[in-house]
Amino acid sequence: MLGWAILFFILAVVAGFMGFVGLAGIAASIAKVLFLIFLVMLVVSFVIRAFQGRSVV
Repeated sequence: MLGWAILFFILAVVAGFMGFVGLAGIAASIAKVLFLIFLVMLVVSFVIRAFQGRSVV
């Protein structure tokens, strides 16, 4: 998930640099959503592992 977010961020930067503002905005929005989903899944994973008594790190 984080890999996809980074990919869309790079796409947004390249598209913005080349002047495709609309495409850059869409790619940036997708990158934000994917990054937030990644963070939520990471926190949920940490909580589940902590309740199971396993190492969180």
